[in-house]
Amino acid sequence: MNYPYMPKSTALWLIENTALTFEQIADFCGMHELEVKNIADAETHKIQGLSPILTGQLTREDIAAAEADPNARLTLCESIVVAQNAQNKKGVGYTPKLHRQNRMGGILWIIKNYPELSDGQIARLMRSTNPTVASIRNKTHNSYADIHVSNPITLGLVSESVLKDAVAKAQKKSENKNK
Repeated sequence: MNYPYMPKSTALWLIENTALTFEQIADFCGMHELEVKNIADAETHKIQGLSPILTGQLTREDIAAAEADPNARLTLCESIVVAQNAQNKKGVGYTPKLHRQNRMGGILWIIKNYPELSDGQIARLMRSTNPTVASIRNKTHNSYADIHVSNPITLGLVSESVLKDAVAKAQKKSENKNK
């Protein structure tokens, strides 16, 4: 089963902007119903909502149909499913020119959100080089001032599952060093 790029952010947006049941949202996002309820009950959110309509994961018609029928289930658009499956299979490959321009912003986002990842791990994830990652981390890159922080998962530069695996590996490595 394929799930949205950022399940919690998508769930938050669906809670705030639709009349879907918690069960429908949980099923679509690959979460437990209680997780969705906790997101809805939270007074302040540490996450920002992400529209599945703007990201092309759902259509307004899909949401309207699911709101009308509580037993209906949402599914990702076929193009997103194909893209996720292709990304999970191929690993490192060609990055289109449009995404290459966003790569440095993605590297900066990973550095800020996952500082435990090494430069080598980030370079492999983002299909870049160690010196580039190191210069962005040290704020010495020649175009550092022009870099716009952007989430590489939503840009399609890296899949969420691959990023989670890399973070888990880095955490396990640091735990082994501490022992």
